[in-house]
Amino acid sequence: MQWSLYLLILMGQCCFFTCRLYEYHFIAENKSWSEAQRYCREKYTDLAKVFDMTDMSRLRNSTQNQGEAWIGLNNNTGGNRTWHWSLPGVEYIQNDSSWNLSGRASWEPYPGNCGRKRYDQGDKKLADVSCDTGLWFICYDEMKKDKKTFYLIKEKKNWTQAQSYCRYNYTDLASGLDQVDGEEMKDLINSNGGSMSVWIGLFRDSWRWSDGSDFSFRYWDMELFNDTQSNKTCAMTLLNRSGKWSSDECDKEKPFFCYDDKLILINVNKTWEEALDYCRKNYSDLVSITNPQEQGWVQDKAKNASSPFVWLGLRYSSTLGLWFWVNDQLVCYEKWSKNGTTEECDVAVGMQSGGQHEWFSQRKNETYNFFCLK
Repeated sequence: MQWSLYLLILMGQCCFFTCRLYEYHFIAENKSWSEAQRYCREKYTDLAKVFDMTDMSRLRNSTQNQGEAWIGLNNNTGGNRTWHWSLPGVEYIQNDSSWNLSGRASWEPYPGNCGRKRYDQGDKKLADVSCDTGLWFICYDEMKKDKKTFYLIKEKKNWTQAQSYCRYNYTDLASGLDQVDGEEMKDLINSNGGSMSVWIGLFRDSWRWSDGSDFSFRYWDMELFNDTQSNKTCAMTLLNRSGKWSSDECDKEKPFFCYDDKLILINVNKTWEEALDYCRKNYSDLVSITNPQEQGWVQDKAKNASSPFVWLGLRYSSTLGLWFWVNDQLVCYEKWSKNGTTEECDVAVGMQSGGQHEWFSQRKNETYNFFCLK
């Protein structure tokens, strides 16, 4: 009876507990973008970066200001464009065999900055076409409404319109090769004739975050933003337009947002118990991950690790037959690799430092880098 009550209390924590891995701070002083960057790096961590719409809500809620404010996105790369997946947390990994640039249809405009996928018997590869092209598109729904993950939308829209539609009605455009080449996607295509060209969540741009992270989320106000304006290379959020983004000349003075990171990557290999002890002595605890936003924030830093895995604060209790975080919270969110879970004594969780940053059961006496929470 006591254990049952204890577990019910713990399960309830999934709804109410939120671990803040980072905080936003609105600075109501007018500064140029570079001055704002310097201020944020001195006082906090850096100019604000944004992982997804949840972050945008947090950013907007951190101030009552309704004007313009700098964020940490800039276009000072000399036009060097990089591919991204639209869905936050899905990392683009170059795979030349996934592309067929010579197989572009005759009606498709000259190569552009958005990716479409052709499904037919002879060509199932990607091509870059103009983002203004009107195509059907495929939405991804992480909540699996109607027990479906993917939805084919038979309306011709340009890429930005398709992305907005999917984010409003579902989660995002289908993103990542695991999604666009998966069995469920094949079934969807075959059930709708088996041959078509559709938008997926692939785009490229030359915008980069101030701290060097690869976050792919973009929230441009397409009525005001023009990516060809070479003199407007610093991004701002328009708080009076739902927080959407535009760009301006970097020497203009505006208020700005900083972020303060609570996550520390320790580039020293330790066993899980040693890592736990180190974090509790020097900071707060080993990190817990409770939602996709936190997973994205952690995996962005995991790429800097010097070990193949990084320890998280998740371990298995053979007594209860359950996984627990170090704060005794049950697992509300998970990113296990397929067949990556081993439920036995003396195992904890290591996140891949590369690839898709999935979770694997690891013996606690293995030695890896780890994440502490301030």
